[in-house]
Amino acid sequence: MARQDGTSLSPQELENVLTEMARDAVAEAGTALQGAASRFSALFSRCPIGMVLASSGDEIVEVNKAMTDFLDRRAEDLRGLPITTLGFADRDAETLRAGLAELAQTGADHHRERIQLAHSDGGSVWASVTLTYLPGDRPSSVFPMLMAVDENELHSLQETFRRQSVHDRLTGLPNALSFRTKLEAAVGANARGQVALIYLDIDGFHVINDGLGPDAGDRVLRGVARKLENAFTPGEPAHKSLVARLSGDAFAVLLQGELTRRGVIDMVETAMDELGEPIYLGEKGVGVSVSAGIVVHNVSAGGHEELQRGAELALHRAKEAGRAQWLLFDPEADARDRARFRLGAELAGALENGQFELLYRPALRLDDPNDVVAVGLRVRWRHPELGELSSRTFGSLAETTGMVAQLSRWVVSEVAEAAARWRDLFGARAPELSMALPRQMAVDPDLVKLVRVQLDRHGLSAGSLRLRTHPATVLAEDGEILESLAILSELGTKLMLVARGSADLELIARHGLPVRLVVLDRTVVDPFAEGKPDAAAIRHLDHLMTRAAELNLKVDAEGVRSVEEADRLHEFGVSAGYGPFAGSIGRHEIEGFLGERLCGGDR
Repeated sequence: MARQDGTSLSPQELENVLTEMARDAVAEAGTALQGAASRFSALFSRCPIGMVLASSGDEIVEVNKAMTDFLDRRAEDLRGLPITTLGFADRDAETLRAGLAELAQTGADHHRERIQLAHSDGGSVWASVTLTYLPGDRPSSVFPMLMAVDENELHSLQETFRRQSVHDRLTGLPNALSFRTKLEAAVGANARGQVALIYLDIDGFHVINDGLGPDAGDRVLRGVARKLENAFTPGEPAHKSLVARLSGDAFAVLLQGELTRRGVIDMVETAMDELGEPIYLGEKGVGVSVSAGIVVHNVSAGGHEELQRGAELALHRAKEAGRAQWLLFDPEADARDRARFRLGAELAGALENGQFELLYRPALRLDDPNDVVAVGLRVRWRHPELGELSSRTFGSLAETTGMVAQLSRWVVSEVAEAAARWRDLFGARAPELSMALPRQMAVDPDLVKLVRVQLDRHGLSAGSLRLRTHPATVLAEDGEILESLAILSELGTKLMLVARGSADLELIARHGLPVRLVVLDRTVVDPFAEGKPDAAAIRHLDHLMTRAAELNLKVDAEGVRSVEEADRLHEFGVSAGYGPFAGSIGRHEIEGFLGERLCGGDR
């Protein structure tokens, strides 16, 4: 039954409504007996709550369908029986008898009890019973009425709600809330032995979901859940296991008992092997792989938060290592990562507080080390506690934290300022400045605007700037890199491409890149550092230089260590080089160095 606003009445509310209507029906007997009786009769017969009416002598005179269904007993078999015989046992009958007596003595509106009623199969059913007296058509006459709500259905409904609150609706596995509760208990004050926590993610699940549809994705998730349950079900009582779905395509396993790292790893590998078998959706066999992060230690070694953090880090490293792999949490690696992550968190403040500075790296002609053809850059961090840190230390952290773009903007500003200062000092002899173009900066839609603003602010021509980029950046799908590079080239900026082999040079022709200068990667240069390089290294460089000549490209080299190495590379046609043989120079020393080395002329 529903209220006027459409919401459902509770059983108790419905009982109250029925009681009032019955009393109203009797009260109206003098004026509208037939209408009131008809309304009550219809309500009585259709009510979802079991109801019986008794005579003044407590014998049952009427039973509605809900009660006959509840007790699986026919109405004619119940009529004429004392209302107390509905109780299953003597104590239930006595409870009904005492309730009726209390109502008669106190004049209370109703009396409620939870008792067992007799079922047709000889058993019992639990019910929430409400007793009340209806006034009769003669003064002081009353008639008992009993209403019963099925407590078995209520219990079942409550159990369903309870299960839904702690279980994942799709897979039936415990959910994240339930898993967290079990995990906290597993490492609680009274816990003993070992505990293992395994986090698993399905690799590339979005491919399944987007390619085959969400229904197929749901079926795959159910299949994964069953396979994980099978793989981690203990074969002996040495340990307990719990498999849960945390969210999306993320699962977790908790193991407790007598555990070893090797034993846990064996279970994880077994699970990964089973998941490698296709899950069939009709005739389609869908392959699934997972990455896993594993933590195994004594329960006294840390709380649940440390366990979770360790499993998350191990899973993250497993994915970084190439996916479809497991990784065991390594406390030493964790300590190193914490130190690195601390640096990453400090990057923004360090930039704002002026802790970064540029190191200048001259590019010297290999046949004349006194001739500076350009000046490259490296960013150095003067950390207040750790001292000088190179970009190799914090570069990847800048990418992870999204600080590359901000650092790059700062570098462009510093480069423009230095170029303007050198123009004033050296005039036409001032060397070009060469800076790296990181991927995050290359895909920035404001790249061209950023460069132009800094050039205009300092009154510089774009020809005073070189931008160095990598093939992977050129091939990035996000952003409008090729268009940005073309515009910068039209402005006069010189573009440089880092190359490891002739295949990288093919990008220039294939994409029409406005590149006229190539910089050899360290991997090409290193074999020429000491003694005679092997035949493979010679062939590789010779093939690369031949293709560069065909494309009319000048070639410089990165990481040149000595004058002897510079001579060897020059024999192959390499023009200039950066590296230890030329040195790295601070901001305050670079202008003195240039004043001594510049010999006039543009490259």
